[in-house]
Amino acid sequence: MADWVRVAADGDVAIGMLKGVMAGATPVVLANVEGAIYALRDECSHEALPLSDGELEGTDVVCPYHGARFDCTSGKNKTLPAIRPVKSFPVEVRDGDIFIDVE
Repeated sequence: MADWVRVAADGDVAIGMLKGVMAGATPVVLANVEGAIYALRDECSHEALPLSDGELEGTDVVCPYHGARFDCTSGKNKTLPAIRPVKSFPVEVRDGDIFIDVE
């Protein structure tokens, strides 16, 4: 069963930017790729550091600490040193608010 949580207003995440938010006790990084919002667990699978401190390059979330890259549309790891993906969450934008399913 879905567990949708409001995490931000749509205007809080500018195009081409990352934003760290909390969904209850779960840290989440939101990524805005040309107006489409994606959500990943805000924790690099390499050393558990926040991805929201990094940058968005195309659809890649780039960890600033060791350079690992993750596809924001799926959480798939793309470069070393990360060898595991990060969890991605379904996103819905409703009436100007961003919701993610943390189930």
